Parts: sequence; C-alpha cells; structure tokens
Amino acid sequence: MKRRLLLGCLALIASAFTASAAVAAPKKILVVTITMGFRHGSIETAEKVIAELGKSSGLYAVELAAVTPTEGPGYREKIKAVLAEKANPAVLGKYDAIVFANTTGDLPLPDKAALIQWVKEGGALIGVHSASDTLHGYPPYLEMLGGEFDYHREQVVIEGINKDAEHPANRHLGETWNLQGRKEEIYVFKNYQRNSVHELIVLNRHPNSGEPGNFPISWCRSFGNGRVFYTALGHNDDVWQTHEFQKHILGGIEWALRLKGGSAMPPSK
Repeated sequence: MKRRLLLGCLALIASAFTASAAVAAPKKILVVTITMGFRHGSIETAEKVIAELGKSSGLYAVELAAVTPTEGPGYREKIKAVLAEKANPAVLGKYDAIVFANTTGDLPLPDKAALIQWVKEGGALIGVHSASDTLHGYPPYLEMLGGEFDYHREQVVIEGINKDAEHPANRHLGETWNLQGRKEEIYVFKNYQRNSVHELIVLNRHPNSGEPGNFPISWCRSFGNGRVFYTALGHNDDVWQTHEFQKHILGGIEWALRLKGGSAMPPSK
C-alpha cells in the first residue's frame, strides 16, 4: 500500500512538473528584418537585442528571417525564398508572435492576407520603427498596424509623454521620456487611427517645428483576437543599446504575447 501511495505521489509530482514546464516553455517569435527599401544601419543591433532579451528573460526564442544586403540580381529572389520558407501560411501557426524590426518597402510575403488573418485569429504583431514604412501598397497591413509613415525631418531630442504608466512597455518610465538625451529620427504619420489604438508614448508638439498637436510615438491595439504593439523608435544604434528602450521593447513583446496584462482600450471607449 505504501509503495503504491509513494508511486502515486511521484506520478502526481512528475505530472505537475511536466505541466509547469509546458507553461514555462519559451514562446516562439519570428523576427523579420528584411528590407526592400532603405536599410537601417541599426538592423544587426536590433536582431541581437531582441534575441538577447528573449534569452535573458527566458520568455521567448527567436527565429530570424533576414537576408544579407547585396547589389546582385538574385537579392529579391533570396528574399522571396526566405519569406516563402519562414512566413508561408502553413508555418505561421508555429509562431506566437512576429516582429517586423526596421523592415521597409513592399515585402514579397507569400500570402499577405494570411498574415492579417493569423493576427486576427490570435497572433501577435510587434512593429518597430520602419515597420510603418512597410507594405504601403497593402492597406490591410497598415490598417492593422494603426498608422502609416508619412515623413521625417532632422533627428531631435524628444520629450515623450507617458500616456499609460501601468502598461508593461511603459511602467519603467517616468511621466516623460527623452531617450536619455539622445537624438532620434522621429516619424510623422498619416492615416493614424487614434480612435482605434491605445496610445503609449506621444508628443504634444511636432518634433521639429514645435507646432502643438498630437504626434504618436508608440501604441498598442487589439485586432480581432490578436494583439499589435508598435513603437516608432529604433532608428539609431545607441537607442537600441539603452536599458530603457530595451525594456520598452520587451514590455511590448510581453504584452503582445499575453505574458503581462495591460490596456488596449482606445480613447473613444
């Protein structure tokens, strides 16, 4: 009887351990850094930072979709091959999130509509900097993201307003954030869906002219059953290397993956 009881207890312990390990298993994230337009010099830093944040936190593992820049005629075909392998509809389901980190241009995704549907059905999209300067010719992507890059001017030091100090992407920040005095390239957006997103960091003046207004830097939103997080920061290497920006990125990923709670309520609701 005692032996059976002991074996039963061991089995329960093993079962609980297995269940706990399954819960704690790292999420899988596809990080896309492919460019069909301007290529940022900070891309390699972005790849390293996002991967290291996953490794050090133990929260996620990264699979990379990247192509080394080349002027050769086969560049576009290499890009198409990588995206066909990494982002086709048959494999999207193995990822918990997809990060578009400083992507640009009309990415030749094998099935753009499948990506939108994947997010809508519960996936997570994290967009960094020029993710809003991507797929301009495909409105459903930009509508999902919540805004579209319009232009930028010279780099400046900002005084970003923390609109939600409880959100995982912001809770380490004070009432304002100036990137520790570093200059950054600040985007101005068009087709911005202010009433459909939850603003996280904004400017109350135009970054260059100083004209009063609402100029978003970072936001998040629910999209069907999925989640979208976007930050316009990340042009410069030294911004990626700051502790505050890394926590901003990690917090956005954690929220998008539902590992931490946070509001996605738009202002109209």
